[in-house]
Amino acid sequence: MSVNVIQLVRAALPEAVVRQLSNCLGLPPEATAKVMDVTTPALVAGLLNKCATLDGARALFASVLGQEVNPDIAEQLPRIFASTTGVTQLSSTGRHLLEHLFERRIDGLSDTVSMQTGVPAHATHAVSGIAGGILMGVLKRHVLDHQGNVGQLPTLLGQQLPHIAPFLNDGLTMVLGLGGATAFTQAIGSQVRAVSSHFEHPAAAPAPVRGPVEPTLSANAPAAVQPAREVREVRHVGLKGKQWLGVAALSALIGALAAMLTWIALAYCPPAAGFLGRSAATAEPVVADVSAATQAAAQPTSQTAHDDAASASGKVEADAAPAPAKDSQLVVSVDKSGKPTITATVQNVAEKSELLNALTKKFGAGNFNADITVDDSRKAADWLTHLDALMPLLATPGAEMKIDGTRVELSGAAADTKSGWLDRLKSSLGAPYQVSAFDPAQAVANAAQSFMSAANSLLAPGASCATSDLVKTLNLQVINFASSDAHVPQSAFADLGQSAKLLQACTKSGHAPKLEVAGYSDNVGSESANLELSKERAAAVRAFLVKAGVPADALVAHGYGNVRAVASNATEGGRFANRRIEFSDAQAQPQQ
Repeated sequence: MSVNVIQLVRAALPEAVVRQLSNCLGLPPEATAKVMDVTTPALVAGLLNKCATLDGARALFASVLGQEVNPDIAEQLPRIFASTTGVTQLSSTGRHLLEHLFERRIDGLSDTVSMQTGVPAHATHAVSGIAGGILMGVLKRHVLDHQGNVGQLPTLLGQQLPHIAPFLNDGLTMVLGLGGATAFTQAIGSQVRAVSSHFEHPAAAPAPVRGPVEPTLSANAPAAVQPAREVREVRHVGLKGKQWLGVAALSALIGALAAMLTWIALAYCPPAAGFLGRSAATAEPVVADVSAATQAAAQPTSQTAHDDAASASGKVEADAAPAPAKDSQLVVSVDKSGKPTITATVQNVAEKSELLNALTKKFGAGNFNADITVDDSRKAADWLTHLDALMPLLATPGAEMKIDGTRVELSGAAADTKSGWLDRLKSSLGAPYQVSAFDPAQAVANAAQSFMSAANSLLAPGASCATSDLVKTLNLQVINFASSDAHVPQSAFADLGQSAKLLQACTKSGHAPKLEVAGYSDNVGSESANLELSKERAAAVRAFLVKAGVPADALVAHGYGNVRAVASNATEGGRFANRRIEFSDAQAQPQQ
């Protein structure tokens, strides 16, 4: 499957197509090509980093074969770029795919590309999504054409390292959470090779391990006699050892029977020549997949996320891939006296004990508050290896910090430039940690960019007016009220004006929605004051939209105070997220 992915993307963008895109973006063709040449290698680096873990490789393979990815994108670009609507929709789809895979917004990448190329940020934001859509599309086409499987994807992306390394720099890799460019290129190759090696030659283990069944079959033996590479560990509360053995034996028997039936079918019912791309007389023995045989019987035929891949390659490993594990978290809030409150979610009891022991050693028993949850579906808490560097911050009065995997967000006294914590943690944590100070203005700007892109897509001719789509789009905007104030801030005028256009358009098309405008607060202050303030803010947003032309009977406003928090109130970023206006389907709400 060896190929230069960068060349595939460039081949999809001949000069005439670049001119089309440039006309839509209002850029010289040279500027568009330059942004694409800087952005694409960085995105390949991000995908390569995704393949540095088993779960990441499986998640990427599932996304590549997903319905959102267009394997014919290269041929369809001239038609797509014939209108600004097509450009907007491709950019939005590409950004969604990338942000799902990278588990972060990609605005930082496009901002960095803007600074490095001198091209306006609005254009680099659009091109980053377009580059992502094209990149995923050409990968899907290549995987389908070569009947690739999940184990070959890390190898394919690993082969891109020599092609992308000359284009990478610290600005691009740091903003993607990859660390410094040199360190990344030196380390990622061995990590991806280890993942590829696992899929090809999984290490034997004395006990079951988590992971989907991915057996490999020799070309000359029935599927039923080949061992599975991995066995998914089955966990039930109170399950005894003998019960586990019985479940495992039953699962193995079912898998073996399904595989034997598959082998018999293949032996007596040769596939059509078009399926394998060769004649039946010259076809090589088919590589059957036990997991595909067993899961196909269990899943509804209406599930089409990977139908195109299955019909082209006979493999559905992506359907079996589990959802990527969530990162372990650490949230810290230090009061004025220097006493820290720690809320954490870690993978196992050993990690919980390690954290508690370190806190006790530093502060003494009773001199800190800790709420530590064990969740074995989480990733390992790698930040535990940096506790020595973090402990002084945990004793800094007024400091706030949130660690989510390798993303570190500072607020309160920790974000004060005079404290120096931002630079100290960047230096001590190193790659791949991304350390930043919470910036509410930047958070509002990032949200506005995402909202405007999504809203423009819904305003396009023929776009959906389904309430679920409207709600999802409207909730992308952030209305950042001033402290203890219920006046709609000027920073929200443009977003709310666009929201009004969206609701008016749906009303005119005969799809008038009825929405609830709900106000929520953080936990600062009394519950009664927060409840009243949230009601006033929801009413203010409703009044703004009605004044902008939305029918009054289309909106109802309610305030809920500090209930239903979506983040921890221990940090500024969490409180910012909890102080929100949230739109929902009023028809689905209980009577007030």
